Amino acid sequence: MFRLSEKVQAKLRDLPDKPGCYLMRDRRGKIVYVGKAVSLRKRVQSYFREGTWRKSDPKLRGLVRSVEDVEWIVLRNEAEALLTESRLIKEYKPRYNIDFRDDKRFLMLRIHPSDPWPMFKAVRFRRDDGAVYLGPYVSSAATRAAMDFVEKKFGLRKCPPRIPGPADHKHCINDIVRFCSAPCIGGTSREDYLRRVGDACAFLRGERPALLESVKAAMQSAAQEGRYEEAAHLRDTWLMLREIVHQRAREALPVVGGEQDALAGMRELQSVLGLPAAPAMIECYDISNISGTLAVASLVCMVQGRPAPSRYRHFRIRTIQQADDPGMMAEAIRRRFRRAGEPGREAPELVIVDGGISQLNAALGALLETGLSPVPVVIGLAKRFEEVYMAGRREPIRLPSGSSALRLLQRARDEAHRFALGHHRRLRARRIRESVLDDIPGIGATRKAELLRRFGSVQRLCRATAAEIAAVPGFGPRIADSVVGALQGRGGGREAAGREAAK
Repeated sequence: MFRLSEKVQAKLRDLPDKPGCYLMRDRRGKIVYVGKAVSLRKRVQSYFREGTWRKSDPKLRGLVRSVEDVEWIVLRNEAEALLTESRLIKEYKPRYNIDFRDDKRFLMLRIHPSDPWPMFKAVRFRRDDGAVYLGPYVSSAATRAAMDFVEKKFGLRKCPPRIPGPADHKHCINDIVRFCSAPCIGGTSREDYLRRVGDACAFLRGERPALLESVKAAMQSAAQEGRYEEAAHLRDTWLMLREIVHQRAREALPVVGGEQDALAGMRELQSVLGLPAAPAMIECYDISNISGTLAVASLVCMVQGRPAPSRYRHFRIRTIQQADDPGMMAEAIRRRFRRAGEPGREAPELVIVDGGISQLNAALGALLETGLSPVPVVIGLAKRFEEVYMAGRREPIRLPSGSSALRLLQRARDEAHRFALGHHRRLRARRIRESVLDDIPGIGATRKAELLRRFGSVQRLCRATAAEIAAVPGFGPRIADSVVGALQGRGGGREAAGREAAK
């Protein structure tokens, strides 16, 4: 029989009886296996039973021998656990995993920006072919409904020819019944068509909430006017679209704008900003917080004008405790560039900060503190009028609306905002989920689980006496008094129960 480390034994006792994903690490801290479970406790503990060991094959025995630590992520249901497992396996490529290499189980939407007239396709395999993949999504019906909606709403084609022509239009009525923009007969330019594709991708990423609300408004209007069949159809469409749009993005999804447009934007930036060369590597920074709490900074990177997700980074802000975006920006820049001069840590040619002159000055000051030489060119992009602020210029630069340079800056800024906001929301959701018990000294995960198992909820716990709490295994009079005192200090049973119910 194998020997379990003390750390693993302690973790096995604390496993929750909830769905989620688990990660097993070896003695070097490397993730060697990722799995999912309806019950994390039952599934993970099953690996380390003597009966399992006797019946297991050499591969499973090798895995169990190598485990020195176990971590887990609690999720809402099995479907979410399956998606998270897929993402984690693709990200970490654990040695003992053999499944989920190609996202076989769920549909994704694929579109290739370099096609003459790009179109969406529903696929189950993700390939390294330069295409944009959105998903995977839990519901196949919702995925197909979303694809049908964006095709009709944005006038995208769905005909099979790679380059459709007048002959293909002869027997096609999609421009009438599906509102296709009809590129086959010159109904739209390629530039306008790519803009439609970009808007469709933005909607699927959740960046066009007003469009989703318009479907809901149309549903309510139809119901009020007695058009119940139409209202039912709109209701089903809205529910499925909401499921797709609200599902968290599993990886960064670039905006489709075309490679040529990105290269043109780089050349325009070189001219406008007076750079010695077109900026092949651009980094953009954004801050997300609520009155200074749970503040995070994001770094997104564009290489040759296209997003490079492998270079994205998050920074938890450590030194600023109040609302101070310039100070937070300075901390993120300082931490990013303090080792940029070392071999293998290349610096970008251009740094974009989300904000105006205050954020720009803070970023420049932090860069100078690092002693980096040469210092990258830094600009600030202010949202209100899309003005570009640059050191040494008294007036901001206003790029022509619709110019390739402005589109490139906006894509970088919007991606940085999405990346920062997503991480901030995850941290906020984690904080909200924390029970009031987490703030009581001496109450760890094991004792909290015992209390909730005994009393069923915080509301019932608030009505319990110190003697009743002391009778719970692992408790005594001193800890029981601490629990009662902490809950009463929060305003008594009703307030604590109300907060727990609100979660």
